[in-house]
Amino acid sequence: MARIFVTGSTAGLGLMAGKTLQAEGHEVIFHARNASRADDLRGSVGNKSEIVIGDISTIVGALDIADQVNAIGEVGAVIHNAGLGADTDLSLTDDGIPDLFGVNVLAPYILTATIPGPSRQVYISSDMHFVTPKLDDLLWNKRIWSGYSAYSESKFFVTALAFAVARLNPGIHSNAVDPGWVPTRMGGRQAPDDLSQGHLTQAALASGKDRKLSNLTGQFLYHMGTQEPQRGTRDLDIQNRLLDLCQNLSGISL
Repeated sequence: MARIFVTGSTAGLGLMAGKTLQAEGHEVIFHARNASRADDLRGSVGNKSEIVIGDISTIVGALDIADQVNAIGEVGAVIHNAGLGADTDLSLTDDGIPDLFGVNVLAPYILTATIPGPSRQVYISSDMHFVTPKLDDLLWNKRIWSGYSAYSESKFFVTALAFAVARLNPGIHSNAVDPGWVPTRMGGRQAPDDLSQGHLTQAALASGKDRKLSNLTGQFLYHMGTQEPQRGTRDLDIQNRLLDLCQNLSGISL
């Protein structure tokens, strides 16, 4: 059985995926943003579960989390679940970048680059990724801020990141997942999709147990099936510009 790291796993889909994988016999490393949330999490997953603690919104924080995971031992898969939602005001991280980009895009990039070993990478996208991003202003330095547009762009970029990882690392199964608009804390009570289905695809991709999914890479999935992503996410120039930006911001090469 594999050791699997799930970011943002104190509640919602991350917790559901982690508990599903635990029930299948996998060793799951959970992630909490702070000690208080970690204490609450232990009540749900047990004191013997591994929990790393830290804020992935900053470069230093993401690197610290990677160090904690690496100290536990080699992982076979990572589910990049942690994310911020669309309905947010502009807020800059300590690194001076919009937190939607920092959490939803740069953190997965950093964790991918600094946690060696996973043969399976799962990135949480959204059906809101079907946008055309403003490539000349990725960090919203010139535009009037729109939380919904910034969120959509962040999900476009994390999908492009998943495909870039698959392209550059043929031995890794790297995919993006739309979990649906489900009634979690982020999705809100009005969300119409099926919560019970929202975590199953990413858990199956991480474990590799589902035969029809186990060999997939460079794909966009929704509820255990593949779908066509926004075509720009497969554009090599866009992928490379994104990787260059993330490397320049973090100082870390993928």
